[in-house]
Amino acid sequence: MLKSLTRASAALLLAVSFGFSVVPAKADQSGALANGVVSGANTAIRSAMDKQTQSKAATKPQDGTQSTIAQVPPVNQQPVGGAARAGLPTGFTYFADASVAYPWGNIGTANGKWLQGGVDGMASYGFSPTSRVVASYYELQHYPQGFNSGTVPFYLPPGFPNAGCQSLGVNAVGSCPGTNPQLDLTTKDRFLLLSYEQLFLIGNIGGRSLPIVVTPTYVARWSTINQSGNGTDVVPFVNPLNGQPVTGVATRSAQYDSVAVTVPFLKTSRMFGTFTVAPTWLTHLNGVNQTNTAQLYQVLYLEYNVNKSLRLFLEPQSSRDYLPTDPYPEHLAAYFLGATERVGKYGFVQVVLNSGGPTNYSPYGVKYLQCYGLPCSGNTVPAIGGLKATQLQVQFGVGSPVVLPI
Repeated sequence: MLKSLTRASAALLLAVSFGFSVVPAKADQSGALANGVVSGANTAIRSAMDKQTQSKAATKPQDGTQSTIAQVPPVNQQPVGGAARAGLPTGFTYFADASVAYPWGNIGTANGKWLQGGVDGMASYGFSPTSRVVASYYELQHYPQGFNSGTVPFYLPPGFPNAGCQSLGVNAVGSCPGTNPQLDLTTKDRFLLLSYEQLFLIGNIGGRSLPIVVTPTYVARWSTINQSGNGTDVVPFVNPLNGQPVTGVATRSAQYDSVAVTVPFLKTSRMFGTFTVAPTWLTHLNGVNQTNTAQLYQVLYLEYNVNKSLRLFLEPQSSRDYLPTDPYPEHLAAYFLGATERVGKYGFVQVVLNSGGPTNYSPYGVKYLQCYGLPCSGNTVPAIGGLKATQLQVQFGVGSPVVLPI
């Protein structure tokens, strides 16, 4: 009965979310919500469902008598601090990790180079098994696909003839000169998330309730781009609405408000799955942003527990990324595929292959170069299309046992 209830709830949320998704894009979401919001909701839902399974097993009659001995818990049960707790960890909990990443794809001269390292961290305080506050910080590094390779058009100011094309690769392509303007868009994004998590137990079917977690969240995002030359994300870009250059704008900095709802759809002794929908708004318009209505960030999470210390997981996403360079939000399609191994009581190692990019911004990388004044060596602004990245990330972390990702 519980499986039917959870699957029906997830199916309803899925149908509603895709109904909203066909509306023209008007706002945002960032990839860090998958880590900062979904992982906490999964901890609460998994724990609540395990607790209900244990309670049901403990009171099940055996040989005509009432048993008071709890049965062996499922292999993926999370230690949540005691038999009385069934949901979010209470008191102070934390985790922190350091990561490195290796990129793949058509990324020009960056191919074969390891990315600069990053760190993540989370601290939370649980008031009860049904409510807690969370502050988390994440760093994501990437080399965008196509950022300095390929052949693109090159334009001079009005009154000058079109210069044809320009090779952004190391060698000349066709009839284009191989000047390689060294556009270094190596990027590190940073996210600060402030969240409140509330667990609800809904319904009563066969003595079990459906756990749902609602997570209002504030997200602050800022970045550095090597092309800026000064450790910021302020780089010139072409306004796609009128073709004019835009300068002095922090191109990857934004703030968002979000309300995430996470429900389970699968729970066995080894498998666990949830679906999250998060309507999200920009706190304010910036750059060339045009309008701001709610957009839906969607995450499907599925894990398989090989044993008590090794977990495999898949996390496909459909989200929105609304940056100051975007008149309208980017429709992002991405996936995270990985494995987590627990090391002792407080440590873990995680390997993740992730890839994603916008489906409504093309081509990937540099679309064209436009010179706005001679000499062009100092007055050329690139028009950037979609930024896609694929990479393998390795994380080494420590933290409270109840919130480690395993």
